Amino acid sequence: MAAVRFLGGLLLAALVHLAGTALWSGFPVVADPFLVAAVVVALSGRAEPALLAGTLAGWAADALAGGPFGLYGLADGAVAYATALAAQRIVVDRRSSAAGVFAAAAAAQGALLVLLGVVFRGPQETLSPLELLLRVATTAALGLAWMQARWLVAARWRRRGSRKSGGVALPKSLLR
Repeated sequence: MAAVRFLGGLLLAALVHLAGTALWSGFPVVADPFLVAAVVVALSGRAEPALLAGTLAGWAADALAGGPFGLYGLADGAVAYATALAAQRIVVDRRSSAAGVFAAAAAAQGALLVLLGVVFRGPQETLSPLELLLRVATTAALGLAWMQARWLVAARWRRRGSRKSGGVALPKSLLR
């Protein structure tokens, strides 16, 4: 079931990427919904699934970005793995801590992409500090939106499961 949820999240990330790119050609530079999908898996604290999810999400980003294949796969895999190790030691149940995790993941990914770009492609254009700051902010915002949606769906399922079966709950004001 977790694999199906991840693949659905990966599809959602691809749709967000394609819609954002259709609206503004600079969207992939300042937003990475694929990293958000990988970090959501990593927040479970399970390192191996996080590594696989990060690599697959990075490959999807590589395929849609049109650049050299594998850089995002390697960077996202490493970031998701490190995030899973950190999630084993911290609890992310508040918005501020979730935003911090997504922002730190985006900053680490940016640093790794610069390093990998220098190692494998030589000194070329990299993200400017402003673009990196925008990427960190948008990744934190996308991650918070994703987590908020998950929390709302989970709360709705809990409420739905706690209802008594077979009847409709009437408001107390109607029962008086």
